[in-house]
Amino acid sequence: MSLKSLKSVDELSVTGRRVFVRVDFNVPHDKATRKITDDTRIREALPTIQYLIDQRAKVIIGSHLGRPQGRDPQESLMEVAEGLSELLGRPVIFPEDCVGDAVRKLVHDLHEGDVLLLENLRFHKEEEANDPHFSELLAQLAEVYVTDAFGTLHRAHASTVGMVKYFEEKGIGFLIKKELEFLKRLSDPERPFIAVLGGAKVSDKIGLIESLVSKVDGILLGGGLAYTFLKAQGIPIGKSRFEEEKAYLAQKILQKGKEYGVPIYLPVDHRVATRIEKDVSSAIVKNIPDHEMALDIGPETAATYARVLSTAKTIFWNGPMGVFELPTFSEGTKVIAKAVAASGAVSIVGGGESVAAIKISGVADKVSHLSTGGGATLEYLEGKILPGLRVLE
Repeated sequence: MSLKSLKSVDELSVTGRRVFVRVDFNVPHDKATRKITDDTRIREALPTIQYLIDQRAKVIIGSHLGRPQGRDPQESLMEVAEGLSELLGRPVIFPEDCVGDAVRKLVHDLHEGDVLLLENLRFHKEEEANDPHFSELLAQLAEVYVTDAFGTLHRAHASTVGMVKYFEEKGIGFLIKKELEFLKRLSDPERPFIAVLGGAKVSDKIGLIESLVSKVDGILLGGGLAYTFLKAQGIPIGKSRFEEEKAYLAQKILQKGKEYGVPIYLPVDHRVATRIEKDVSSAIVKNIPDHEMALDIGPETAATYARVLSTAKTIFWNGPMGVFELPTFSEGTKVIAKAVAASGAVSIVGGGESVAAIKISGVADKVSHLSTGGGATLEYLEGKILPGLRVLE
């Protein structure tokens, strides 16, 4: 999908009008205290929101948070409203719901430049069901529709797809524009182009790996998903994660790599333990014992991967190399993060865990682009049409 077929927020007529902005404020938060632990997604939406304020629009913001089953105080956007207010340096009106008479009254009374954040859209099951009536109720709040929620574009929900058909004036915010511009660079990359793919499950990434084999100059595999590829070649993996139903596809991808002349790198040494625990004893091994599981790539693998990355001109990274949340199993991921940062390549890091790993490694400012989308990024790179974009064309 071309950017030319989409209108940007600065091409829309917004002054004095009620503008619904779908953002992704699904931020990491401590459920007990409800405190936000990382406000990156809020900060990423600020340019669009500030632009609308400067253009004297009446700004109505919608988002989800978590996966609540009905109304759940632990998943309220109240703290997000407070955080947004602090970042904008102005009050943010926060109703108790996202639809209903009280919300309509507050929206009706908005002045130019006012900002209102609706309560969690997913407090209503109709949001994820893309319910037509709920979509219409949301659409009645505004005259213009803008989406800046890149992380939700692959979901056909009421606020991302259902309500959009009611608007003649509709477009994308600055964050989505930036995301698409960076991801577009991967379709005609400067070479060598290296992909680093990790994370727990092959099933999450199989489509992406398959589509990348013909586009990249090398693929580095780590994390739990690498062990299905190793076992598919008959290499013993002990109790490491293995998705039996994906073993055939893994073999096919390895074969495809040979046909295209694209090396697919797999771990040659591993940090293993008997269980995933903070202070469990671990060891570096080449051959994984039957009773142990691999929970990080080993130093030899990390050094090889870092060497490959040092030659790259373009890098796409999605997924950690191990259970990086636990210090014992974080070293491989940190080596990769530092190698990506030191490469000088155009580097795009996608997915919450990879972005967190980059931040933990202290090199976020040396990466070209941290993508706010997980599933949306992967589906876009696989060549799938994202419902939240298609509806805007």
